[in-house]
Amino acid sequence: MDKTLRRGSLEMTAAMLISGTIGWFVLVSGLPVLDVVFWRCVFGAATLLLICAGFGFLRRDILTRTTFLLAVLSGVAIVGNWVLLFASYSRASIAIGTAVYNVQPFMLVGLAALFLGEKITAQKLFWLMVSFLGMLAIVSAHGEQGQGSGEYLMGIALALGAALLYAIAALIIKRLTGTPPHLIALVQVSTGVLLLAPWANFSALPQQPEGWASLVTLGMVHTGVMYVLLYSAIQRLPTAITGALSFIYPIAAIFVDWFVFGHRLEPLQWLGVAAILLAAAGMQQGWGIKARRPALQ
Repeated sequence: MDKTLRRGSLEMTAAMLISGTIGWFVLVSGLPVLDVVFWRCVFGAATLLLICAGFGFLRRDILTRTTFLLAVLSGVAIVGNWVLLFASYSRASIAIGTAVYNVQPFMLVGLAALFLGEKITAQKLFWLMVSFLGMLAIVSAHGEQGQGSGEYLMGIALALGAALLYAIAALIIKRLTGTPPHLIALVQVSTGVLLLAPWANFSALPQQPEGWASLVTLGMVHTGVMYVLLYSAIQRLPTAITGALSFIYPIAAIFVDWFVFGHRLEPLQWLGVAAILLAAAGMQQGWGIKARRPALQ
C-alpha cells in the first residue's frame, strides 16, 4: 500500500474509533445533555484554537463576512445535532441511536434535491427504500430490551432529528469550499459555547474526577484530535476508501454499547442496523445493478 494511503487509512480508522466511543463518555459524565454539549464545545474550542493557531489559520483574510456567517449557521445545526444525538443514547441505547443516525446520507440527498436541484436516481431510491425497511425493523423491535415503548421511540426520533441537522450542516458547509475545515470547526464549537452558555448549569458541575475527565476528553479528543485526524485522512484518501472506513464508527459504537453497558441488540434490531448500514454504504460507494447493453447482431 502507498505510504500516503496507509497513513490516511490509519488516521481515518483512528478518527472513527474515537467517534465510536463518544456515547460512552457522554453517559459516564453523568450530566444533562445540554451541559455535556456545552462543555464539549468549551474544551473543543480551546483545543481547536491552539490547532488553528499552529496551522496559521487565525488570519483575518481567511474568512469573509459571508463565510463566517455560514460557518456560524452550520455551527447552530451541528450543536443541535449533538444535543439530539446525545439525548437519544439514554432512551434508545448508543447502538440504536448511532445506527439510526446513519440515515443522514439519505437526508442530505433529499435536501440537495430540494434546494440544489440535484437528481435522485433510481439507484439512490433503491438504497433509500432499504434504509427505510431497516428503520421499520428497528422501530418494530421497541421494548424488547426493557425500554419503555415511548422512550425507545423518542430515542429513535431524536436520532433522526440529529441526522437531519447534520445533513443541513453538511449542505451549508458545501458552500464553504476553500475554507480550512479546522477553522470551520472552531467557529462551530465557539458558536455552541455562546448558544448554550445561558442554559448551562454551573451549579451542578461534576463532583467526581471521572466526570471532568469525560468532558475534557469529549472536547480535546473527540472534537479537537478527531477533527485533525479526520480532515488529514480525507485529504489523503480517495472518496471510496473514506466512505468505507467511515462505517467503523457505527460498528465501534455498537460494540462499545455491548461490552461497556451490556446492551445487546435483538435479532430484528440487528437486521435493521445491518440494512441501514448496507444502504448507506451502497449509496456512498455507488453500488447498483447496471443494465447490460444488448449485444450487436
